Amino acid sequence: MTHEALDLSRLRPRLPSPLREAEDERFSRRGVRLLLKRDDLIHPDLPGNKWRKLELNLRAAAGRTVLTFGGAYSNHLRATAAAGRLLGFPTIGVVRGDELAGRPLNPSLARCAADGMRLHFVDRATYRAKAEPEVLAAIVAEASAAAARGLLPTPPLPEPGLRPGPRSSNAGGAESCRKRQSRLQPHMSWPGNGGVGNLYVVPEGGSNALAVQGCVALGTELRGVADVVGVACGTGGTIAGLAAGLGPAQRAIGFPVLKGGFLGDEIRALQDAAFGAPAGDWTLDDRFHCGGYARTTPELEAFAAAFEERHGLPVERLYVAKMLHGLTTLATEGAFPPGTIVAAVITGRPDAAQPGSAR
Repeated sequence: MTHEALDLSRLRPRLPSPLREAEDERFSRRGVRLLLKRDDLIHPDLPGNKWRKLELNLRAAAGRTVLTFGGAYSNHLRATAAAGRLLGFPTIGVVRGDELAGRPLNPSLARCAADGMRLHFVDRATYRAKAEPEVLAAIVAEASAAAARGLLPTPPLPEPGLRPGPRSSNAGGAESCRKRQSRLQPHMSWPGNGGVGNLYVVPEGGSNALAVQGCVALGTELRGVADVVGVACGTGGTIAGLAAGLGPAQRAIGFPVLKGGFLGDEIRALQDAAFGAPAGDWTLDDRFHCGGYARTTPELEAFAAAFEERHGLPVERLYVAKMLHGLTTLATEGAFPPGTIVAAVITGRPDAAQPGSAR
């Protein structure tokens, strides 16, 4: 497949993504307007920041096999697998946890496999060290050789009625994310932002220089529309690009979904890789992660359910709910002066394949 043959426009992404106002007295009584930026409607299989982060990477991959990384419930793995099915290029997913190899696939990984992704399970210690050059090279060599020989294990499909269970621990959350992010730069500096022979390697979560550049469009779509833009943050790529695309009088607020306080350094590193310098005005509010990735609380669940009823918007719990809760709390605290227009980026929608989504 040639670069020209990989035509992403035939997927018909809905861009710019829709923007609508949400009447909410928790904002309006402070003289603040709330807008919802519906990135979740960009594409049914590659919604929100997944489309924006993958677009330039897929163009750079030019039809080569895309190898990427994720946990057992990774939205990024699923979006990459779906893109491979829709555009006709091979995909390999390196999955954290070799103990999963002999088990029935959970609904998220089953969807990856159904979309043609070859799943390669590695032990958690190796996964944590995956951005170290020698470890990464070994993973790539093993996975690519096994895929070429058709030897990558294909675990059994889910048992009938199998529902996703909780993650085994939060070890794959804040702690491992902090460690993997600290080693991200060697991974990002490879030729072509990930090109390795016949493989194109994309980091976990899809956050690299090209992903950040792809997210600049989100900011430009909101220029002159809002004063403050709120977005949930996992690996930091979305806010790194969003802030760069906003105008000089605008600012972005990121709401990390992992604890640990490491994300600011990673966003600065991503912007340096993408633009060569800091870009835009952004801050982080670390109060709303609910204990870490994939963690929720009764308070968050009650907030999300009430927001759904109030606005008719299905609220994804692991990212979007935390961001909306953060913005609403800031509004009630008086953090936004009267006359402020706040835009909330809806980066995803509820999915039964994700833990905490079945309600």
